[in-house]
Amino acid sequence: MLHAFKLYTGPDNDSHVIEGAVKEHERTDVLAIHFRETPGNAAFDWHNDPEPQYVLTLSGTLEFTTRGGEVFVVRPGDVLLATDHIGSGHKWRMLDGQPWRRAYVVLKPGATDSFVPNAK
Repeated sequence: MLHAFKLYTGPDNDSHVIEGAVKEHERTDVLAIHFRETPGNAAFDWHNDPEPQYVLTLSGTLEFTTRGGEVFVVRPGDVLLATDHIGSGHKWRMLDGQPWRRAYVVLKPGATDSFVPNAK
């Protein structure tokens, strides 16, 4: 399984994060894929994701923060399942000065994801 984080909106309307993994051989329905590059040393203040999507980091290391103070670091090769498209949102900042190159894989509405949380 691949290392992953899941951002989601809780019953308190705040974004939260769970660390886990994505199953390697499970398929899901998607609508689109698109790519983006952001220069190193960038940051993006409070926002929500536009739609449920996988964010596949190809380069760059980022620190994400939720309004509740949850912090996690995404590195190249990590998978972020971003489903907090409503609620209080999250922010991020670059840590390593490298550009953040990533692929967004937009989930089809109602599609199941292949995220598995770490055992507690």
